[in-house]
Amino acid sequence: MKTDLLKLYKDSGAVKEGHFELSSGMHSNRYMQSALVLQYPWHAEMLGRLLADKIRDYKVKTVISPAIGALLIGYETARALSSRMIFVERKSGELSLRRGFEISEGERCAVIEDVVTTGGSLLRTIEIVKSFGGDIAVVGALVDRESGLGKKIDIPYLPLLKIAVKSYDKENCPLCEKGIKLEKPGSQKIKNKRD
Repeated sequence: MKTDLLKLYKDSGAVKEGHFELSSGMHSNRYMQSALVLQYPWHAEMLGRLLADKIRDYKVKTVISPAIGALLIGYETARALSSRMIFVERKSGELSLRRGFEISEGERCAVIEDVVTTGGSLLRTIEIVKSFGGDIAVVGALVDRESGLGKKIDIPYLPLLKIAVKSYDKENCPLCEKGIKLEKPGSQKIKNKRD
């Protein structure tokens, strides 16, 4: 599975090499843009089924994902589990549960992410679920960039792919020192070939 998922990312043009600022603020020589894989519904459905199969035994009622990157994989995972899907989103820079979504006391939830670098968005999502009294049964992801998240939480963490990708604090970034142009991909506007 590891080779197949990495190949799918590469074949979809979702693995970028260069100098990138990640959503965590860290810098990296490699960026993985899941949206380029998930733009194809058949890939999104297949990956959602794979994640669902991995977490099915946890019998979750609700899948929750951080917006915007993990919306599609969260939705497809929930669909494969026949579960509800909700999301947290940024307001004034902070993740919060909005749009009238609620979590019941003791509700069994799975937090699903696309790519995990530091785990910051996942950890904040976990805090939000717990603040409503929800029960995080399991955490899943498409790709873990050696985040160390499994050591930061006492919840089962089940990524489909673990891959070693170097990340640097911006103050100690060798790519900055070499003067390599910094790109900020993510959900920000990237200049199209037609622009």
